Amino acid sequence: MRIIANTACELLASNQPFVLATIISHSGSTPRTSGSKMIVTADGRGVGTIGGGIIEAGAMSTAVELIGQEQSAVIPFDLSEQSVATMDMICGGQAEVLLDYVAPSASNRTVFSAWRELFASGASGSLLTMVKKNGDKISAVHHGIVSARGEILGDLPLSAIEQDQVGAVASSSMIHTLSIIDGFVVVEPVGRICRAFIFGAGHVAQPTAHLAAMVGFAVSVADDREEFANAERFPDAGEIRVLENFKESFAGLQLSPDDYVVILTRGHLHDKTVLAQALKTQAGYIGMIGSRKKRDAIYSALFEEGYTQADIDRVHSPIGISIDAETPEEIGVSIIGEMIQHRVRSKEK
Repeated sequence: MRIIANTACELLASNQPFVLATIISHSGSTPRTSGSKMIVTADGRGVGTIGGGIIEAGAMSTAVELIGQEQSAVIPFDLSEQSVATMDMICGGQAEVLLDYVAPSASNRTVFSAWRELFASGASGSLLTMVKKNGDKISAVHHGIVSARGEILGDLPLSAIEQDQVGAVASSSMIHTLSIIDGFVVVEPVGRICRAFIFGAGHVAQPTAHLAAMVGFAVSVADDREEFANAERFPDAGEIRVLENFKESFAGLQLSPDDYVVILTRGHLHDKTVLAQALKTQAGYIGMIGSRKKRDAIYSALFEEGYTQADIDRVHSPIGISIDAETPEEIGVSIIGEMIQHRVRSKEK
């Protein structure tokens, strides 16, 4: 979603309108769920995805037309068994997609810049999209930001009662569509971005960092070798730290349960050094590469130092889901697959 916010700001800064396509409701089996977004530009370029197939193709073609008309629309999709069969899809269900025409106005620049800042800062808040309708057609769309405390930024003509409705769901982690007079308001939360702290900048770390950034993690890479830990090797990393040694791996860091520690150093002694420190943090996910034999040797050494079974139970090792991975790229896929699985299950709790 950060890519969507960044792209929106770049387009608005260059005075280019676009359509922001959002799944606002779904039922049954659909490729993506409510809140999934993509940007469609005037030349038909898409950034992000709302699931591919018939939904995305239909949304993109209609979006280009709407940009020319400077109009917005809500498009229903019925993925019945017959329609998905003709499109070679495996999903069936219903979805509604809001095709929101976003003009390069001063107000939109302010609101979307604030939206991007929420992602950058990790602060809580929601993007508001207020849709006014005249019959079946959309007559106006307004955008805004609401903080977790219910404070609203943007020129939204909401009544006091409607503002209270928005404020009541502002701290939720779920997307909400609220009915208002002659329209609706979509409240989309910006949750805390999960950070991935990768220790070790070797051949496995490169694809792992790249894939982590692709799927929405804020990536930090650390190593004690500057020739390995650099922006040329890790262009997707938001932070690169060259350590004096691994004994102070977490110096200056404050980790939360939303943070991920990925241990991929060049040797088991370094792995143990980083793991011992990681277990003293609140990181929600700790993974360590290596064979079971190496892992067990490290665990035994940690037990001797006073670490408990409860500490060890926090560790995913060997790291990654089992896909018989062999190459660095395959191992990276395995690691990111496990991180995604952990992220999804954490949200469900």
